Amino acid sequence: MKNKAVVKLVDPDSIASDCGIEPGDAILRVNGNELKDILDFKYYTSDDYYVVEVEKKNGTVEEIEIYNDYYEQFGVVFENQLIDTPRECRNKCIFCFMDQLPPNVRDTMHFKDDDVRLSFLAGNYVTLTNLNDDDIDRLCRLKVSPINVSVHVTDPERRCMMLHNRFAGRVLDIMKKFADSGIIMNAQIVLCKGINDGEYLKKTVYDLKAMYPAVRSVSIVPVGLSKYRDGLFELEGFDKDSSLEVINQVTGYQKEFAGDIGTSLVYLADEFYIQAQVPIPPYEHYEDFPQIENGVGLVAVLDREIANELEFADEFKDKIPAKKSIATSYIAYDFICGYVDKIKSINPNLDCNVYRIKNDFFGEKITVTGLLCGRDIINQLKGKSLGEYLILSESMFKDDCDIFLDDTTLGEVEAALGVKIIKTDNSGMDFVNSLMQ
Repeated sequence: MKNKAVVKLVDPDSIASDCGIEPGDAILRVNGNELKDILDFKYYTSDDYYVVEVEKKNGTVEEIEIYNDYYEQFGVVFENQLIDTPRECRNKCIFCFMDQLPPNVRDTMHFKDDDVRLSFLAGNYVTLTNLNDDDIDRLCRLKVSPINVSVHVTDPERRCMMLHNRFAGRVLDIMKKFADSGIIMNAQIVLCKGINDGEYLKKTVYDLKAMYPAVRSVSIVPVGLSKYRDGLFELEGFDKDSSLEVINQVTGYQKEFAGDIGTSLVYLADEFYIQAQVPIPPYEHYEDFPQIENGVGLVAVLDREIANELEFADEFKDKIPAKKSIATSYIAYDFICGYVDKIKSINPNLDCNVYRIKNDFFGEKITVTGLLCGRDIINQLKGKSLGEYLILSESMFKDDCDIFLDDTTLGEVEAALGVKIIKTDNSGMDFVNSLMQ
């Protein structure tokens, strides 16, 4: 058997638990079908009745009938979440950030996945360039949805050039097949100045709009350029004027689409507005925030959540919190300072210094918080007045782990600076509560 789905964790309030499934057991078949990957497992266990063939830890094999009138999830996590090997990226994109990494970045950062199954499971963006016709037909048959697509540009020749892949020009054809099969998609455009902006961007946006509502949203994010680009395609970052040009162009599409199909459909990353030094659009502009994980609308959400928290701030008006500091990125610095000042206006006892960290690890052109590293924080905050606690965004850390991108640990930063670290998520409530501790 090619792929054995070995169970790692079992939800105690699940079908699997009720059936006696335990960590170390393996799912061999569902309804007699061997599992090619996690998509098969999800598909075959989506009915109200199915039969699971399980190999127990002691080697015995059982068949378990499942009656699932409420269409609940089976309730397991597998040791290999894909039940298969991940698919590696076959492109050589001219803007790929993975090709711009420092030599001493952690080893796992060097693997470039381009796996549509991880798009479905984890929200990854994929280019669709490593799918053959059988793969496409299977995804349509299984109705795998949603899928997040790294489109970048729809002009076939320009996309082949940008991805450095002669098979990259099929993206619209593949997406149309997905749309016809009822698959929902979110699209991403990494905008490169002079490459896929201007008329190319216009064509791309209108091509994607033609597939609405199957294409649910489109995000446009500026290319990220590190200092490690020797030998790579020459690219120019967006400045104040060019960011404003993009904003003006896209605002026209948003107004047109809102009147035509009832949604703006296309959204710009916060970085464009910050770089152009114009106000972030209001909360309502982002509708249901379909691409907030792409940095689209993060500031608007924080503004709203912090304002909501401060409306009910009586509980901490007279509190005397411990002295704290915040380390943040260049792009977020002014906003964080503004939030701290608002909270101080409610509770003047708050004593908090905000420090802007330059990204020496990747290069000063990288200004987002999620790419700040522990060594830069140590080097730039040594000797500063930090108080008892240093507040850091959890976006700086590896998922479910206290390790920065440069492999520095949270504990090492605490030891070097003589301060305890508080990790906060990207919510206004957590931000306010962290300051009030």
